[in-house]
Amino acid sequence: MGAMLPRTTVVFFGDSFVAGIGDPSGLGWTTRLTADRAGESIDLTAYNLGIRRNTSSDVRDRWERELSARELPGSASRIVLSFGVNDCVAEDGCVRVPAATSVRNLESIVCRAGECGLPVMFVGPPPVADTEINARLEAADKALLDVARDAGAAATSVFGDLLRDEIWMEEVRAGDGAHPGAEGYRRFADLVRPTWSRWLAE
Repeated sequence: MGAMLPRTTVVFFGDSFVAGIGDPSGLGWTTRLTADRAGESIDLTAYNLGIRRNTSSDVRDRWERELSARELPGSASRIVLSFGVNDCVAEDGCVRVPAATSVRNLESIVCRAGECGLPVMFVGPPPVADTEINARLEAADKALLDVARDAGAAATSVFGDLLRDEIWMEEVRAGDGAHPGAEGYRRFADLVRPTWSRWLAE
């Protein structure tokens, strides 16, 4: 009988893009990444905890409690964070979460995770079919990635590449103005995959 593979639990926290909304295959970008690990050198358990309309504040308030309910004895836990679009959406004339608060929320999560010995990966927000929101997202993407990297977390941006990606933008415009279809999510996953693979191998 062969040696048991090391157990790893990865929990994805974030918004509707983490949940894969709009993808008729149901895979989104997270399942496409976790499928890469099938049959490889770790025993991977992944949980997708993406929730529609979640902001960075929502994730900050729930991540620790929800992670605790999914940790397994003998398994090394890790978390993937991805948010920002809902923070940048304006409601009643104001953005839902001010830029400075978004930064503090990520700092809070990453610092607490560090105290708990949890490796963190942050994936920046993607573009949508709204130029005003995208202007805010471009600034948020840079600020959030700077925070993540300064704290020693793995981090990757998808904003610029997807904004220039005709398939992503076509699918977003053809859908609800925010979420792509299956091919768009495949392209999202392709951008994240190099960072994901290095992070899991650490």
